[in-house]
Amino acid sequence: MADAKAIPVKVAVRCRPLISKEELEGCQKCLDFATEERQIIVGKDKAFTYDYVFSPDRGQEEVYKASVYQLIDGLFKGYNATVLAYGQTGSGKTFTMGSGYLDHEEEMVGVIPRAVRDIFSLITKKTDWAFLVRVSFLELHNEDIIDLLSSGANARDGLVIREDPDNNGIRIAGLSEVVVASATQTMQQLGEGSAGRTTAATAMNLTSSRSHAIFTIHINMKHNTSGEIRKAKFHLVDLAGSERAKKTQAEGDRFKEGVNINRGLLALGNVISALGDEAQRSKHVPYRDSKLTRLLQDSLGGNSNTVMIACVSPADSNMEETINTLRYADRARKIKNKLIVNRDPQAAELARLRTLVQELQVQLIQNGGSLHVGAATGDSHSMKALLESNKALEVKYTTYLFFIS
Repeated sequence: MADAKAIPVKVAVRCRPLISKEELEGCQKCLDFATEERQIIVGKDKAFTYDYVFSPDRGQEEVYKASVYQLIDGLFKGYNATVLAYGQTGSGKTFTMGSGYLDHEEEMVGVIPRAVRDIFSLITKKTDWAFLVRVSFLELHNEDIIDLLSSGANARDGLVIREDPDNNGIRIAGLSEVVVASATQTMQQLGEGSAGRTTAATAMNLTSSRSHAIFTIHINMKHNTSGEIRKAKFHLVDLAGSERAKKTQAEGDRFKEGVNINRGLLALGNVISALGDEAQRSKHVPYRDSKLTRLLQDSLGGNSNTVMIACVSPADSNMEETINTLRYADRARKIKNKLIVNRDPQAAELARLRTLVQELQVQLIQNGGSLHVGAATGDSHSMKALLESNKALEVKYTTYLFFIS
C-alpha cells in the first residue's frame, strides 16, 4: 500500500426541472444556483458548495463530461472507480445514470451508456494491450442480493457476501460475470438486467426503483510486450430513493420495501458520517451494519476514485428532503479514499525473476559456464534461444494469470 494516494470523494449536485404534477399542485421553486461558485442556495440564505453543481437546464452530456468522464482514463491505469447516484425518490437518479433509459435520443442518454461507449472506444485505440472485459449486475431488494444477469431457475435467490482476503475486500459468491467484447454487447446486458429490476408505482413516482442496483464493469489488461497485468473495476450505482410513507402512500409490500430502503440509506449515512470525522474514522466505521454498506465498502473510504451525484427536486414541497440530501452530500465530500494501482503481484514478481534469470544465463555463457558451447557464434545462438524460451514461458504464464484474475 506504499503507493496509495489519498483522494477525496467528489460530489456533484443535479437538480431536475419541476414536473407537471408539482406545477399542477402549485409548487414553487425553492432552489437557486451560483454556478461559478459551485453553490446551490436553498430558500433565501442556506448555501451549499460542491465540486460540481448542475441546474435544471444542464443536459446529460454536460453532467457526464464534467463529473464522470475523467474517471475513464484512470481505469486504464489500473484505478478502480465508482459513480454513485443518491437522492429522494423521484429526483432523477435512474434517468441520470441511464440504466432505465437505453433507447432514447442522444441528449437523453445517461452516465452508464456514455461511459460504456468511451471505455470501448479507448480499448480499440490501445493496440499494445490485450483486454478482457466482464460485467455483473445486482440489485439489493429487501436486503436480498439478486443477480440480474442470471436466467436460471434460482435467479431470484439471494446471494451471499464473502470476504476476499486476496483483494482486501469482499466478493459476491455465485454472482454472474458475463464476458463482453463491445459496447453493444455491454448495453444488451444492461438492458436485460434493468428489465428484471424491481420497480413499482408510488404516489411520488410511477416507476419507483424498489431496490439499490450496482452495474460493474471489470477490466483486465495485459501489455503485449512487457507482460504487465493491470485490472480495474467500475461500479455504477443507482441507489433507491429515500422516501416517506406519508408522501408515497406506500402500503403492504411497497411499505416494507420503503422501510428496507431507508434502513440501508441510514446505515450508509452513518458510514459517511464516520468516514468524514477523522476521530471516528480511526476507531470504527460501521460497514457491517447493512449489506449496502458492505457492498460499497471500497467505494467509500477504500480503493476507488468515487463521484457521488446527489439528485434533488426544486419544489418547495420537497424542501426538507432536499436539505437532507444536500447535507448527506456535504458530508461525503469529507471522505478520503485510498487509491492504488491494481497490478497483479504475481506478474510483477515473474517479470523480476525473468530479468534475474536472463542476467545469470548471460553471465554463464560469457564466463564459459555450463551453458558454454564453444565458438562465439554458438554463444550468440545459445543466448538467443534461452531468451526466446524465457519469453515464451512468461507469455504463457502471464496469459494464465490474465484470465484467472
